[in-house]
Amino acid sequence: MNEKKSSERPSHLVIVGGGSAAFSAALTAEGLGLEVTLINEGLPIGGTCVNVGCVPSKALLRAAESLHRAQHTPFDGIGASGEVTDFAAVMAQKQSLVEGLRQVKYLDVISGKNKIRRVEGRGRFVAKDRVSVETQEGTREIQGDLFLIATGTRPASPAIPGLDEVPCLDNESAFELCELPESMIVLGGRYIALEMAQMFARFGTKITVLQRSASILPTESEALTSALAGYLTQEGLDIQTSVRIEQIEEEGGQILIRATQNGEPREYRAARLLSALGRAPNTEGLGLEEIGVALTDRDFVAIDETLQTSQPGIFAAGDVIDDPSFVYTAAFEGALAVRNGVDGALEKRDYTALPWVVFTDPQVAGVGLDEKQAADLGLVVDSRTLPLDQVPRSLAARDTRGFVQLIRDPERDVLVGGRVLAAEGSELLMEIAMAIRYQIPVRELARSFHAYLTLSEAVKLAAITFEKDIKELSCCAS
Repeated sequence: MNEKKSSERPSHLVIVGGGSAAFSAALTAEGLGLEVTLINEGLPIGGTCVNVGCVPSKALLRAAESLHRAQHTPFDGIGASGEVTDFAAVMAQKQSLVEGLRQVKYLDVISGKNKIRRVEGRGRFVAKDRVSVETQEGTREIQGDLFLIATGTRPASPAIPGLDEVPCLDNESAFELCELPESMIVLGGRYIALEMAQMFARFGTKITVLQRSASILPTESEALTSALAGYLTQEGLDIQTSVRIEQIEEEGGQILIRATQNGEPREYRAARLLSALGRAPNTEGLGLEEIGVALTDRDFVAIDETLQTSQPGIFAAGDVIDDPSFVYTAAFEGALAVRNGVDGALEKRDYTALPWVVFTDPQVAGVGLDEKQAADLGLVVDSRTLPLDQVPRSLAARDTRGFVQLIRDPERDVLVGGRVLAAEGSELLMEIAMAIRYQIPVRELARSFHAYLTLSEAVKLAAITFEKDIKELSCCAS
């Protein structure tokens, strides 16, 4: 995107943002001997993940799962019962976890770092080497010789008629509810929408999911999305696809959505509305365009493969640069940006073996390419899909929902991708990711020891199916 800045080694890193990318960058820079100023405004220190993302959502998902398991058992002779006796207490426990992790994993971590200074206030670039900060005490300017933009994202508000005129929850405000809604419409069909829809449904809210695309998780295969939709529907979620919203309004104390579905008029009503229609970057008001930092057509910060912006010495990392929007990639990018800015290594990101998870139940987990993506790249691949009713652990647990799919380059006998749909399916993902990253032959996965009975044995069994029929093998297949 541009040439490396002067060979003079930076001494002062200024970070605008306070989440995972920012903290990773601050700690990396401090370890390299730099002075660091971390400017944060908006969400509390820790950013999206600890405050309104990963931590609260996974805590509440597990609470809802605990309730669901108490109410449903697949085992004979075991009674099942469970109820929400105090929803406010559930949310309070979640908040206690959030505050504890924010303190221990963020504030305490930098409290003893003399080279890291934290400034609470609104930062804005006023020059290529200066950021103005509006604090409660007034406005001050901070000069630096290396900069990182790590301001993250916020819930997007698409231009849907009436959406801005009715009470609407998002992934931030939904985690502040103290009363469980009787009914809820969830707009969207990707990972945030599905996780929150199933969570509230298991707590007892009547859920309707409205998705514009023809399927939920529209970038994934039809086999995967239709299977997941089926499991969610069995739990009572009403999933409606190919829905085009025409108008949103309040009527009789409820939310009324007028829409068309496959050309036919439809109406949907619920007590609450939750929008999970994507994320928007926090780039407005940062003064980026004024100093020549280019933005994408969606207003994310444009970067090259080394995370440098269009201005030398100014880098960006985390959700503000768009996909992938994961806390672990944000942390990686924050550290990488600092190393590239300080040492001039200009190391590129490599997400070939990047794992991702949708924390529904069953979970959707993936790494690398699926069959369509491989075909689009002109790759010749073959794949094998192992249903979980062929995995002894799943049979013993009486939960055979889902499958493990491996996608292989047959000429080299190495994996190029994998998809998992399974309860706790994410726990299988790292073996597949490591196999992709280090080019481990599929035949070696098939020969490796896997403890019996474990869910991870599904990866071994799936690898075996490239050469053998699992149904013709004994339990401890080899």
